[in-house]
Amino acid sequence: MSGIEQLKEMIDRTDNLVFFGGAGVSTESGIPDFRSVDGLYHQKYDYPPETILSHTFYRRKTEEFYRFYRDKMLCLTAKPNAAHIKLAQWEEEGKLKAVITQNIDGLHQAAGSKKVLELHGSVLRNYCERCHKFYDAEYILHSKGVPVCECGGSIKPDVVLYEEGLDNDILQESIRCISNADVLIIGGTSLAVYPAAGLIDYYRGNKLVLVNKTPTPKDGQADLVVTGSIGEIFSQL
Repeated sequence: MSGIEQLKEMIDRTDNLVFFGGAGVSTESGIPDFRSVDGLYHQKYDYPPETILSHTFYRRKTEEFYRFYRDKMLCLTAKPNAAHIKLAQWEEEGKLKAVITQNIDGLHQAAGSKKVLELHGSVLRNYCERCHKFYDAEYILHSKGVPVCECGGSIKPDVVLYEEGLDNDILQESIRCISNADVLIIGGTSLAVYPAAGLIDYYRGNKLVLVNKTPTPKDGQADLVVTGSIGEIFSQL
């Protein structure tokens, strides 16, 4: 039996599935993984992406932060792919209990998923740091320099930057969902970013599935490893 057939059988037999996803789920919608540094990047920026997307850098060089952020992090024309659509379908069928994502693009919700736990926040939400007024991503995209609220305060994306802690309520709910899951599918992530990657240690079942293009440090713990494009694999389920 092939890996895809095994996975299909697991999903057919469960009504308690949780999905944990990373950047690989979004790259298939054309959203670049900012870790894959391209030639254009080297010409335009003097710092590595992890530095620019840090809390310290945001505070010290806010204008430079926003230059990178608009250029690399706001892909507002991207559309959900086969993986997003299949997950929303499983939720509607009562199989999927939650999507836990490291992505910040809102594509799971665009595909119709309701229970989405965004570990790293979302580019679609932006707040004035002074009066907390809400601004959408279009406002940020079309603003110049540091976006400013009508009250005069700076606007900050509701995204968890390096050096910032994850939202505790979202973290606790993610742990609860993973702990109670029958089947846990982890897709499109190298499982390199902590604390998010550590969440899978809370899974207590025996149907841990890893779907990724390349090997991960947790492959040895998985009950099933399916290698390949997550969109192509999910479209066969």
